[in-house]
Amino acid sequence: MDIITIHNLKKYFGTGSRQVKALDGISLSIEKGKFTAIIGASGSGKTTLMNTVGGLYRPTEGEVFVDGIRLAELSEEQLTIFRRRKVGYIFQDYNLIPELTVRENILFPLMLDNSRPDEIFFREITGLLRLDGKLSQFPYMLSGGGQQCAAIARAMITKPSILLADEPTGSLDAKTSQNVAGLLKTTAEAFHQTLLMITHNTELAQLADRVIKLQDGHIIL
Repeated sequence: MDIITIHNLKKYFGTGSRQVKALDGISLSIEKGKFTAIIGASGSGKTTLMNTVGGLYRPTEGEVFVDGIRLAELSEEQLTIFRRRKVGYIFQDYNLIPELTVRENILFPLMLDNSRPDEIFFREITGLLRLDGKLSQFPYMLSGGGQQCAAIARAMITKPSILLADEPTGSLDAKTSQNVAGLLKTTAEAFHQTLLMITHNTELAQLADRVIKLQDGHIIL
């Protein structure tokens, strides 16, 4: 069963001679519960594709369906709710709030939605990510790998349908990158979440069930 379906997706920025065709006719489907890596050179359209799937960008042309939802039909307010409940974002620079503890950072998306945490689920994901002894610490007290694991837990806590990871290991050393990528794959599999990851690291891409290569806004087969 496909959780993401994209038809002839085009996303252009600017106009006239300055127009940039970031995505120029992308069509693909991504199966539910699978780990898909997106690779390609800088400027190939990777982040634009991810941001469009996540509802941050509206397409210039084409259709995007996520978990049965046609994104073009959603208002800005509905898109905000969609992102909060259906999509978990994992960024290269962690984006943790320094004034909050690790536990508070992980639970922050639920606070925004006035939702109560599932404590059993919370303990499961923090245990898998080896954070259970660090919950009262602040982000600066963790290693880079520990901070990224906290960011992964935060992305997962709302039980989103899909996880979007934009170069999640880009600021980590090689060994830590492998460990974090492995944990990300393990946790996504354990909780049946679909993982879409941008990476320049071909070794990490080999962990994925499927690799999609972009070049100049097109999928290269």
